Amino acid sequence: MGKRIYVGNLPFRATKEEIGELFERYGEVHDVDLIFDRDTGRPRGFGFVEMDDEPAEAAIAALNGTDFGGRTLRVNEARERAPRRDRRFEESDNELE
Repeated sequence: MGKRIYVGNLPFRATKEEIGELFERYGEVHDVDLIFDRDTGRPRGFGFVEMDDEPAEAAIAALNGTDFGGRTLRVNEARERAPRRDRRFEESDNELE
């Protein structure tokens, strides 16, 4: 499958096409996924790019810390997301005993 790359500090107006073009300089881009706020629909300023291993490593090394649209990109290999806690089923600290 290759690597999933985290791309942070993106300009809010950045498009999937622009991000894809930026990363295609280093190899074939399989997918670009920009993250949007669930409630407002506005961009969150980060996303993910999927590429094969070697091109991904080259893109990470070349693009991390570079300027894109007036912002300094943070680019690294994406980590697995920690499971979210479901607070509905946790005991409340305010419960009566």
